[in-house]
Amino acid sequence: MSRRLARETALQVLFQLDFDKGNPDLDQIAESWGEEFAVPKSGIAFAQELIRGTVKHLAEIDREIAALAQSWSLERMAGVDRNILRLAAYEIIFREDIPERVTLNEAIELAKSYGGEESAKFINGILDRLVNNRKNMGLVEDSKSELPGS
Repeated sequence: MSRRLARETALQVLFQLDFDKGNPDLDQIAESWGEEFAVPKSGIAFAQELIRGTVKHLAEIDREIAALAQSWSLERMAGVDRNILRLAAYEIIFREDIPERVTLNEAIELAKSYGGEESAKFINGILDRLVNNRKNMGLVEDSKSELPGS
């Protein structure tokens, strides 16, 4: 549950960054959001890792998403959808400790909670393409794609 809350916190901070192009203290913003929504300290730390990683690799993540989002520019996407995709793409590409199926499931749940009526399908389609492309290129081991305990 704390990882779900951490992802929600990370999503809120990334969404906020779309509007605040300055140089905000991301860790502090995540901590504030986490405290407001009663996220455990370990969840806040996880959210901060996700935020820092996503922001650090944002240009690469955006290129990947843009290449997979057929007929959709990043600017045209709803802000929530764009940031769910960024967060999930970061996990898929850079976090070997998180199984891809877990990331996909969490992204779809975030889309159902925060996105529009078609968000979950849209996000699922793009993330499925990302995972399949990475498998086809040999960048992912099959074990990473499975849920823990399966």
